[in-house]
Formats: sequence, C-alpha cells, structure tokens
Amino acid sequence: MKNFDLKEGYYIVTGGLGLLGKQHCEAISKFGGTPIIIDINHLEFQDFYRYLLKKYNKKAVLFENDITNEKSVKEVVDKCKALDYKIHGLINNAARDPKVTEGGLKNKNRLEIFPIEEWNKDLSVGLTGAYLCTKYFGSYMNKNYGGAIVNISSDLGLIAPNQELYKEDTLNSENQPVKPVTYSVVKSGLIGLTRYTATYWPKKVRCNCLCPGGVYNHQNESFLNKVSNLIPMGRLANKDEYMPAIVFMLSEASSYMNGAILSIDGGRSTW
Repeated sequence: MKNFDLKEGYYIVTGGLGLLGKQHCEAISKFGGTPIIIDINHLEFQDFYRYLLKKYNKKAVLFENDITNEKSVKEVVDKCKALDYKIHGLINNAARDPKVTEGGLKNKNRLEIFPIEEWNKDLSVGLTGAYLCTKYFGSYMNKNYGGAIVNISSDLGLIAPNQELYKEDTLNSENQPVKPVTYSVVKSGLIGLTRYTATYWPKKVRCNCLCPGGVYNHQNESFLNKVSNLIPMGRLANKDEYMPAIVFMLSEASSYMNGAILSIDGGRSTW
C-alpha cells in the first residue's frame, strides 16, 4: 500500500545498533527509507550496513554522536542539513537497560543501594537524549518537511515490573536482583514526552509512543517460564514482530494518529 511507503525519506534512529534498533532500521529500509543511526557502538555498523545493502539495496548512515550532549546532537542536525538529508522521522530508541541473560539479571540494582551516578546515566540517555533529539530533529521537521516521532517506551512504562521474575533461589531477600527504578522512570517519562510533543507541533509533526513487551534474547529458561505465565499469549515477542508497527507509525498510514500510546505486549499489560 502506497501510504506505508517511506521512500525519499531519512529517518533518525537512536541506539540503532541495538537488538530492537536494528529491527527499526531494517523496517525503514524494507519500505524504502534510509535509516540514519546515532549510536556510539560503531563496531557492528559495517556488517549491518552490508546486510541492509545486500537485502534491500539501501544504504544506512551512522553518526557516532552522544545524544546526551546538546552540542553533539546539534552537530548531527547540521550535518544532515549540509548533506541535504530530508528528515521525515525520528525514533527515540536509545536506552541503558540491564538485560536478563542465561545467567539471570546481572545488575543487582536494589533501590536502597542504587547509585546516583547510575540514576544520572540512565536518565541522561533515556530521557535527556530523547528530549534533545526531539528538540532539534522535531523542530527541523516542523520547519521543513513535517514528519513523525516514535518514542520507544515499554510495557513497563504502563505497569510496574514484577520483581518476582528476577529472583534467585540461592539469595536472601536483601540481595535479590531487581529491575532498576530508572527503567520505570525513563519508560514512563517517554509517555509524558510523547503527549507533550504531540500537542506542540500538531500540524506538521506527529508524535506517538510504542510500548513493546519483552523480546526473546537468550534469557534463561526459568525467567522465560515465569514471564510467559504473565502474558495472555503465553510467550515473549520475536525481535522482528515490532517492525510493522514502526512502519505504520512513521508512515502516512498513521496520518491521523497523534499522541497515541500503542501497546504491543502479547496482552501482558491487560492483566
């Protein structure tokens, strides 16, 4: 369908070399757009660049800029202007998030001992970075071609984390691993940023929020069994299952969608 077309457009993806970031970039490429990745993890870029070029005949662009630094974000905007990249969209995807692996949740970030330094780092990437990119790329789109902003929140932006999921039988209660407080704060904050931005440039820049559920990513069997029992569909998402939503939210297919919070979590936040 033509209104899902992203051709001729350039789309900013922060954290575009992460697990879901790559999927967002692939979705853009598949529907004819060019992903502009802002990520400090440059080591994976060349392989990913070749993958997109071979599969979709689309080139990707990488800027190794720090989204927590205002001067650095403005530098990317200036480079895009100089290169005549017609920015039509922004995905605020970058975040610091301790992952559940085969060995469990590595970061034991209990609230009582959570370092203020970690709080500042997490909010700096997840919220300050999203704010700065919205400030500069949003205003650029408003003054030029218009476009869409997609903020990547989480099902845990809608509900509290169930800390029982991360428990380890060999540890006492004071040493149990937990999902850090900053994850909920950042993901909830992105929902607020979405609503604010949606009403700020409503004639030319739409802003919506995607709240994905958990994704299969080499988690241990115990965790998978426990979290699957909290999801009506009985499973986590495959990493590519959010791609259609990304295309929809960036494209003219969602032309009357603004300020929406789209939950795709297998029904978890419904229970």
